Amino acid sequence: MPKRFAELRKTPAGYGFILLAAMSLCYGFAYSSQTSIVTNFFIDDLHFSGSQFGYITAVREVGGFFLIFLMMALYRVSLQWLTAGALMILGIGYGLFGMSHGFLSLVPWVVVTSFGFHTVLQTQYALGMSLTTQDRAGRVLGRMTAFYQVGTFAAFVIVGLIFYFNWLSYAKTFIVLGAVAFLGGIFIIRFPHLHDGEPRKLAPKRERLVWNWEYRYYYALNLLDGIRQQVFFSFGLWVLAQHYHLKVPAICLILAGGTLIAISTSTWIGRSIDRLGERKVIQAINVAYVIALGGYALSGHLAMACVFYILYSCITPFSSVAASTYLRKIAVPEEIAPTLAMGVTVLHATALVVPVAAGVILHYLGFRVPFAISCAAAIVTILVTVRLDPHKQRSAARIALDEAQLAAAVGPMEMLTAETGVAFESDAGH
Repeated sequence: MPKRFAELRKTPAGYGFILLAAMSLCYGFAYSSQTSIVTNFFIDDLHFSGSQFGYITAVREVGGFFLIFLMMALYRVSLQWLTAGALMILGIGYGLFGMSHGFLSLVPWVVVTSFGFHTVLQTQYALGMSLTTQDRAGRVLGRMTAFYQVGTFAAFVIVGLIFYFNWLSYAKTFIVLGAVAFLGGIFIIRFPHLHDGEPRKLAPKRERLVWNWEYRYYYALNLLDGIRQQVFFSFGLWVLAQHYHLKVPAICLILAGGTLIAISTSTWIGRSIDRLGERKVIQAINVAYVIALGGYALSGHLAMACVFYILYSCITPFSSVAASTYLRKIAVPEEIAPTLAMGVTVLHATALVVPVAAGVILHYLGFRVPFAISCAAAIVTILVTVRLDPHKQRSAARIALDEAQLAAAVGPMEMLTAETGVAFESDAGH
């Protein structure tokens, strides 16, 4: 491992990967620690009802919905500094969570962490894809996800032990995980400027705002994912904590099981995206979502609910990974980062409605109906994915860029041969 580490440091892309891996470890630890305890914190310390979980989720997603406006304001800031600042803000917000004593006092810290979390959510993929060419983007993001999952696993083990032995209170635990998120921000500051793995002296240019009809399938994937995600994020752990009366150590054990599976499969799934294409992988993932969400809605047994929860949680990151590599293939470089931000905004447009509506439905009809709705969203996603074809759905600007690069590489006659498949003889042979 030290030898491999030394070899990676010799190239800008390798050094960038090390920094991104370190950031992903810290980010995974901080975010997953917060996820594992926040539901019980809401129940035990703040005494939230089921509907309040929907309301606080809607507040939490404000940052995702307004992310595009933040990216417009900061479009001249490099992705490295933007990511670093977002992680530092996330850490500060997490550290202040424990000061809350009710719904209203919690709202400011939820909004602060929302902007931090949702910024990193899309900038990490843009940074990851800058490390390599598009035909290897899936495996690089898969490896990055594996490091994130290692941090996640460490979070579940450590937090589980903390609450099993009562070493720290909720407030002190929030401070610790906030410090780890802040450390992740420090790591990513020195990430090099790269394009297709090659160093650049200046930060790559990105557009201020992109809304392009040619990216409609990318937007559709995010919108449908938003419906599915908001239901599960709002009430997935709530079912385990409230309906099945599980405490933090038991929840951490379940989450750790899903994370172990994700660690072992992340690189393989990333390579599958490169080998099989986004369409097949997204379809397979959403079939698994249908099984997991349908099972979670219908199962009345704790063991089966845990199995379906683990299945869902270990495949969740790869919907956004596959959607990001699809975008990489159809967009020009300067539009990737702002379009990723627009995708996050589209995804979180559902957050202003779905969690609140699902909370009301849960209150009157029980938790099974919202999960059935999210299952239906996964089915619709499968139908939309049938139409994905990255090569045919390239934007006009991307087609022009590809043709210009091909012409510069092989010359006009060879380019015509490559496009038509017909070999032309030169005049020299006559």
